[in-house]
Amino acid sequence: MKFSVFQLSRRGGREKNEDRMGYCYTREASLFVLADGMGGHPDGEVAAQIALQTMSAVFQRDARPRLPQPPTFLSAGLMAAHHQIIRYASERALLDTPRTTLVAGLVQGGELHWVHCGDSRLYVVRDGALLSRTRDHSYIEAQANAGVAVEGMNRNVLFTCLGSTVRPMFDVAGPLKLNEGDKVLLCSDGLWGSLDDEEIVGLLSALPVADAVPALVERALEAAGEHSDNVTVLALEWETPADSAFESSGYTETQLMSEGVFASTIQTGVVDPMLDDLDEEAIERSIAEINEAIRRTATRRR
Repeated sequence: MKFSVFQLSRRGGREKNEDRMGYCYTREASLFVLADGMGGHPDGEVAAQIALQTMSAVFQRDARPRLPQPPTFLSAGLMAAHHQIIRYASERALLDTPRTTLVAGLVQGGELHWVHCGDSRLYVVRDGALLSRTRDHSYIEAQANAGVAVEGMNRNVLFTCLGSTVRPMFDVAGPLKLNEGDKVLLCSDGLWGSLDDEEIVGLLSALPVADAVPALVERALEAAGEHSDNVTVLALEWETPADSAFESSGYTETQLMSEGVFASTIQTGVVDPMLDDLDEEAIERSIAEINEAIRRTATRRR
């Protein structure tokens, strides 16, 4: 598989940048992840980093070199990240837990699968038009979808996230067969909070991802002014059929992959050394829970 990818994060007007993003891949599968640590809670940047590290660790463990069930992996990986954040808070006896949003896209066999929790978004653009976009887990989006007036409502109020004391809600979608030239964009709310979907799609369609991502970030920062949120964007362009070998597009340091090789831009062991001893029991519980939910759903449909 061959694709172009570019990622960029800017702090904006905040004291620190709590966004994190990165990607990892084997010869047959690629994972793209973005997390936005939530203000108002401690260590938002830690929660975001743990989410990325956990998803990457589960991917590295299970993608050999492909994943048997992409939707199950995305669901279980997200829940494993949630459990690792809770574990981090418990080990340190924190009075409040760190929290983060998460959006992740998985490309395997020329198909895109994705999962999200919170209001970090994934966009899919084809032939200059918006093909798909995640729907935020926020009160304002829920009210808008119900036809209720949302003028004056705070867009930042979410009803779910990772690290919360209650089980997170999340949506899994796909598979979507990718065509040559399709573009997929993951972003924090610092981007879409300043630019509307039409402008995001327009720039992403008009430029290569290596030019579109910086242009979008700069335009969002300018539109928001001195009080801008952190703006983080990761975008890829699908270029060739999935049965061809992985090749670098020139935008990132990549290599031709041999069987069993794993590569990643997600840094591990930086924030939380605990992740070197990943809680395998929590991950296995997550996988078991997801498989049981799938079984129950299949039984109801019969």
